[in-house]
Amino acid sequence: MMTILKAAENAKVKANFTKDGGAVNFSWEDAVNGLAKVPEGKWNAAYECIDRHVEEGYGAKEALLFTDGTEDRSFTFEEVKKITDDYARVLKAEGVSVGDRVFIFLPKSPECYFAILAAIKVGAIAGPLFEAFMEDAVRERMQDCEAQYLITDDVLTNRVPYKDITSLIKTWHLDDLEAEAEALQGGEEPIEWMGEQDSMLIHYTSGSTGQPKGVLHAQKVLPHHFITGRWVLDIQDDDVYWCTSHPGWVTGSVYGVFAPWLNRATVVIHGGRFDAKEWYGLLERFGVTIWYSAPTAFRMLMSEGDVYREFDLSKLRHMLSVGEPLNPEVIHWAKRAFDVRIHDTWWMTETGGHLIVNLPSETIKPGSMGRAFPGVEVGILDEKNQPLPAYEPGKLAIKAPWPGLMKEIWKNEEKFQSYFTENGWYISGDTAFQDEEGYVFFQGRDDDLIKTAGERVGPFEVESKLIEHPAVAEAGVIGKPDKIRGQIIKAFITLRHGYETSEALEKEISLFVRKNLAAHAAPKEIEVVNELPKTKISGKILRRLLKEQELEKMEKEELTT
Repeated sequence: MMTILKAAENAKVKANFTKDGGAVNFSWEDAVNGLAKVPEGKWNAAYECIDRHVEEGYGAKEALLFTDGTEDRSFTFEEVKKITDDYARVLKAEGVSVGDRVFIFLPKSPECYFAILAAIKVGAIAGPLFEAFMEDAVRERMQDCEAQYLITDDVLTNRVPYKDITSLIKTWHLDDLEAEAEALQGGEEPIEWMGEQDSMLIHYTSGSTGQPKGVLHAQKVLPHHFITGRWVLDIQDDDVYWCTSHPGWVTGSVYGVFAPWLNRATVVIHGGRFDAKEWYGLLERFGVTIWYSAPTAFRMLMSEGDVYREFDLSKLRHMLSVGEPLNPEVIHWAKRAFDVRIHDTWWMTETGGHLIVNLPSETIKPGSMGRAFPGVEVGILDEKNQPLPAYEPGKLAIKAPWPGLMKEIWKNEEKFQSYFTENGWYISGDTAFQDEEGYVFFQGRDDDLIKTAGERVGPFEVESKLIEHPAVAEAGVIGKPDKIRGQIIKAFITLRHGYETSEALEKEISLFVRKNLAAHAAPKEIEVVNELPKTKISGKILRRLLKEQELEKMEKEELTT
């Protein structure tokens, strides 16, 4: 793929956009020049996020505020630099080198963020894992990536199938890592200077078929993270910023770690479970000014009624949403409750950063994801991959390249190339239309990917796990519309001989998936059927038909109530 500076030259059709009422010229080269060492050709995300702020005189500024509901902790940029340096020295002492794969399987905590940055400091590829993953999900990802090192804790280590991960060289439990770090304090700076195409981060994303795919990002993403943090998140020097996503998901890494710290924000981490009063209390206590979450979370808060009135949320000035389409009623609720508009954002694991956004000063059209970020070209394509006129629905595509674009799909060049057309478009898999002002309106997916409570779940993964249960012969999984979660996972199954349907059996099967895959992947509903609809030739289960039948059933039920 093209280099960043070459892409910047190609983006000389400079995009104009407004912020605080003024028109601004923009090119990707401007974003490159906003970083410290990158313009010199020296790339390291951890340095740009943390170390440079210390060198520029901001070491005493609060970098991180943490709460888990029982304990509050805070760290300055200088303290974060010291801890990540210490962790990085331990990794180097144990032989971690440029390009090695270091997986981080930790709860949402300061130490999780520190471990990610430490791996990147030494030039390794960081692989954050979501804390709710069970053994099979961990195995699939670490085996595929040939993981060499792992940082975990005394609890999550029990979900790691060590005997199956033969590439693994060394595992640190957090206590051991910190003890080794204490012994290795001081010494040379552990930073490894990288090139823009050198790899730094891998996230696994689910598809509708096959196993999760490893999306690899290189250092070249930094200008994209930096400039979208500045213009979309609207981060300023005195901001306190909270992204509710775990770094095991791409939002939690890109817009929970990199973008805010590249812009010197104070980052908030919440380590507890969802609780409306606790969330509102956090917003008040830490004085959060920018809040980035998912429609599911906002809908759950809406369902709690006027609880927010018990708290002083006057410092909150900017809200953003990601992960699934933002319902118009949520936008109206936020305006009533907080006198703040929620700004939708559209991007994907593969795209590496915001591509379609609602900028802070621009008009929001409820139901729209916004417009193309400056320097980004959006197209709605027909079946021949040619652009369609306004209001014509088609395939949502982005003209490649741009800085955040993935470097590759791990060990799968064919899959990587399948994202792109011959005339240079990246095909997102979403369908949409644009109005005459360029606002993009989401229509749906052209595959069966399920988005539930802000998480992406591939039905094939769930189906594969379901049929491992001794009672299940076949399974078809769909996303069923739900007012709170956006979608819930519903499974249609046929039973093996000797088993009979019962509520107890359905609960047992759902718990089986929860235990062996992940809690968010467990079906909320299971329906036992005599047979599943399939294609005549290949015998592939027709999820589309299952979904159509379910929607018809829902419509009939609604009419009779």
